[in-house]
Amino acid sequence: MTDLLEASPYSVASADKKRLLLRGLQELTVYHQQNCLAYHQLFNEPVEPFTDISAVPFLTVPLFKQRPLKSIPVEQVFKVLTSSGTTGTVPSRIYLDADTAKLQSRVLVKIMQEWLGKQRLPMLIWDSPSVIKSRDSFTARGAGIQGLSFLGRHHTYALNDDMSLNIEAINTFFERFGSGPVFMFGFTFMVWKFGVQALKEQGLKFDFQNAVLIHSGGWKKLEDEAVTAETFNSKTEDQLGHVRVHNFYGMVEQVGSIFVACEEGHLHCPSYADVLVREPGNWQVVPEGNVGVLQVLSLLPKSYPGHSLLTEDRGRILGEDNCNCGRKGKYFEVLGRMEKVEARGCSDTFERTGAGQ
Repeated sequence: MTDLLEASPYSVASADKKRLLLRGLQELTVYHQQNCLAYHQLFNEPVEPFTDISAVPFLTVPLFKQRPLKSIPVEQVFKVLTSSGTTGTVPSRIYLDADTAKLQSRVLVKIMQEWLGKQRLPMLIWDSPSVIKSRDSFTARGAGIQGLSFLGRHHTYALNDDMSLNIEAINTFFERFGSGPVFMFGFTFMVWKFGVQALKEQGLKFDFQNAVLIHSGGWKKLEDEAVTAETFNSKTEDQLGHVRVHNFYGMVEQVGSIFVACEEGHLHCPSYADVLVREPGNWQVVPEGNVGVLQVLSLLPKSYPGHSLLTEDRGRILGEDNCNCGRKGKYFEVLGRMEKVEARGCSDTFERTGAGQ
């Protein structure tokens, strides 16, 4: 397992990765059987050696809303993450101990350095300071901001607490750093509605010379407004200047397991994580190119049994080790939520009642 965690994020070819990933997932499955009562009750048969990652048992994401799932004693809980649930829904609760939190932060930094470089850049955050409320409990938005803040310096929040533009803060940031490389981060809907669209409505533009925008979150609200990834990227450049835009796919239930879109627009699996696609109903793995439900696997979750999760998202695998960007590993696309699935608040959700924070 250590070999993969220490490797460069997109450097391990499929044959070596499958062997090492399988061994690590086997160890985690046994560990969680022995240390999480609820997981043991669900999978109480002795774990036979896996011959393929498709044999690793999976939990469905909604289970994290229904019961506490942790493989550590209460006194070792270092931080609790919660999903950003819509009004009236129960959020997922993810329990981290100090070691798991450190591992996830370390690997997250390693992945993002692939896109940002190793130098800590001035960081403009398309959110409000109030999103981080507590040091030991975070929503998905707060956790995302905290996790990526390690990669930046001179952290500046572009929005006020009421989600209006903090023009003074943005101007000051631009005047000081606009000519050099900067790092921008925000959740997709927040960046679009309260950033790009708000700037356009107020007739404001900035000409950043060398910016990278990393964003994540569900696209449903934007798709309802007929906003494609191409539109998002081009309009962002219209309002902010020379900005390289990278989306990533991830979820609080498997925090740290992020899949970043390359220059070709493809989401990539890093060395320590993988994806499978399963047919709804019979849940068999489907061939490359076929659409189904995404299953995400990761070597990071040890404080809770989140190493193999069936998501509520549809997608398909596009290839492996042969993307034009040159990075190794599987690459895939997400095609939206499954139908007839409980409405689930994404980390890009904001309601003026405050329910999205």
